[in-house]
Amino acid sequence: MWDFNHPPLQSDLAGRYELHLTEPSQCARELLEGRADLGLIPIAALTPELRIVPGCTIASLDQVRSIQLIVKAPLTLDQIRTVAADTASRSSVAYAEILFRHFIGTEPSFLPAKADAETMLAEADAALIIGDPALLALERRAEIEARIGPCTWYDVAELWTQRTGLPWVAAVWAVRPEGVPTREDRRQLIDDLNLSRDHGLTHIDDLVGEWTPKIALPPQTIRHYLEHNIHYRLDSRCERSIATFRRLAAHIGVLDPLPQLPFLSEEGD
Repeated sequence: MWDFNHPPLQSDLAGRYELHLTEPSQCARELLEGRADLGLIPIAALTPELRIVPGCTIASLDQVRSIQLIVKAPLTLDQIRTVAADTASRSSVAYAEILFRHFIGTEPSFLPAKADAETMLAEADAALIIGDPALLALERRAEIEARIGPCTWYDVAELWTQRTGLPWVAAVWAVRPEGVPTREDRRQLIDDLNLSRDHGLTHIDDLVGEWTPKIALPPQTIRHYLEHNIHYRLDSRCERSIATFRRLAAHIGVLDPLPQLPFLSEEGD
């Protein structure tokens, strides 16, 4: 979002886009209900009616750190029977369900819960924590374990890549095709989003400076997250990962089938 929030391109983009910031699940809801034309949405929310904008993604090639499965010791993954789950991300919960039901062969119960590791682990064998709360929990790991006892911390993105050999993908830009009716509109949209990402990657230090006062994480943690934990390019391996995720999620019955990834074409449908 760098160019949308910073000069010199901010004013030009403001003439083409009206920005509205909200949580990922709400982005998907507004897009699917026709209250928005474009949204950065979880891959679990993709439908045949939407089109993926080529080029950009929120993904990870190894550890993402912001999706943590915390398990009470001495339990192993196959011994987990209950998971307290932060439901802020539908995709992350679906990844966890695929992990257990497809790869491990168990069916633990998922219990919706607020993102607080200590409270979650008082009620369940494991806790699935997503986003900033996961990063903050990692910073407090020693304090958390001092209160509730030893735990094993699993990075869900790493568990996925170990089992599939593919990147872990969280979100993509998706658009309602009627919102970009002409070839010029589609080309402009693709260029605007990809250029903004490229410019953002050249301003990591500025982003660290902006976010350090907003979240209780050390600057070095924020920098490492932006530079090493997140992968921003929707390449062919990420596309295969999305297709694999949707196929497995449909197979275990947690998401509707998506037989073909619907990409936005410059030429239109």
